[in-house]
Amino acid sequence: MTEPDNRFARTELLLGAEACARLRAARVVVAGLGGVGSYAAEALARMGVGQLRIVDFDTVKPSNVNRQLYALESTLGRPKVEVARARILDIDPACEVEAMPVFIDDTTVAGVLSGPPDVVIDAIDSLNPKLTLVSRAVESGVCVISSMGAATRTDPFAVRVADIAETRMCPLARHLRKRLRKRGIGSGVRCVYSVEPDSGRRGVADDDGEAEFARGRPRAPLGSLSYMTGIFGLVAAREAVLSILGPALGTGNAGAGVPPEDGAVSA
Repeated sequence: MTEPDNRFARTELLLGAEACARLRAARVVVAGLGGVGSYAAEALARMGVGQLRIVDFDTVKPSNVNRQLYALESTLGRPKVEVARARILDIDPACEVEAMPVFIDDTTVAGVLSGPPDVVIDAIDSLNPKLTLVSRAVESGVCVISSMGAATRTDPFAVRVADIAETRMCPLARHLRKRLRKRGIGSGVRCVYSVEPDSGRRGVADDDGEAEFARGRPRAPLGSLSYMTGIFGLVAAREAVLSILGPALGTGNAGAGVPPEDGAVSA
């Protein structure tokens, strides 16, 4: 006898069947599949989001291993969107995954935002494509969750979520806020950021350290830690789910879902 496919039963127990149905019907874009975006996409797939569009033009490199879910010995040299799509489908074969191996600029952003999606997670760490995506999303009325700088940060308890107008202690948020204001956008962007002072720690330059910025101004690579980029990505995913479910995420609906597959009390 075939076992029932109850892979999201534990989510339904907490949030209820209606919330899970809304997640299944949702369309989410994750732009940037590095240390932040890989964890965000993972969390959304495991929440049962039904449609994911994943965007990144880069390939997996050895210097990605310390912080990116998709960076393995077996995936080196492969396009990130290809690896991410395979992993998401391995988690949830019913998920509709669209892989877009493109660099976000004025010529590609319309395609990234086509649909339109219910929410966009901006996990891009290069300022110009970040500005292009965020500003176009706001102008199109699409909810956008934007991750600020996780590099050089070490304190998970300093991570915050706020509108970009209220962010502080984050150089990337400051630069993005300034440029958005020039486009007439002063608020309306939900940001994940850190109030930890930028330590200025820098990593050792890799031979591929500037690959992610090949289309923009070359920059020295920044030091980063696996747990910090992961936390940023998971918090961004939570904000995306909150935008889809609203109060249902906060209140829960215990007991309304499918019974657990066993009598255990472990997570």
